[in-house]
Amino acid sequence: MLNIILTLVFSVVMLVFMAFPAMKIVTWIRLKTDFSEKTYSILQILLTIVFSLLIGLFLEFA
Repeated sequence: MLNIILTLVFSVVMLVFMAFPAMKIVTWIRLKTDFSEKTYSILQILLTIVFSLLIGLFLEFA
């Protein structure tokens, strides 16, 4: 249980720092394919959360 809480704490801190890479990746994907502004926003939020969780897991278990 403590591992989950520490991973989430690390992930919340990393949300701010992972927004920029997610924005760049989604912009690059949008150049390759055309999709709506709503899809752009949803994809950016999801990538930010995924990147934050991955960094949180790395910081917890590495």
